[in-house]
Amino acid sequence: MTFKLNLFFAFLIFCTYYFAEVYSLVEFTNAQCESLDKDFALFEYCFLKSVNRTFKYVSVKVKLLKLPITKIKMHFVLYKRLNGYLPFLYNMTFDACKFLKSPNTNQIALFFFQHDIVLDKMPYHNVNNLLTKILPFPEGNYMLEMHWIAYDIDRAVTKFYWSLS
Repeated sequence: MTFKLNLFFAFLIFCTYYFAEVYSLVEFTNAQCESLDKDFALFEYCFLKSVNRTFKYVSVKVKLLKLPITKIKMHFVLYKRLNGYLPFLYNMTFDACKFLKSPNTNQIALFFFQHDIVLDKMPYHNVNNLLTKILPFPEGNYMLEMHWIAYDIDRAVTKFYWSLS
């Protein structure tokens, strides 16, 4: 009797370990960028490129026309698609200048808003790890919308769409 009970518990632990583990995958589906103030910033390119079925990357280049920028905020909202995109979990604004001037910030980041911003061929493997292993997100379609606010005026909007399955 005890042998059957021990065997049952071993089987239960084995099934719980292997069948309870969830394998999720983040896949970017689109990237959109829009300059609201053409005298302040222009997007030279903003696209999502699919090399093959498993490898995609994002490339963005923003030409800043009024440099240096000394006062910038970023407002980001996470949306989930449910009969249209509805706000989900995050809706916050933070002061990027205050963040960049903190003592823990890399000194190279302080020059971020003194030159054109180029994000070239950034793969999203780290995002996949963050959203599937570190932060448990439910499956579905999502959009991250970021408003770039300089000198208290909304200057640009970027939208990144992805699906979590």
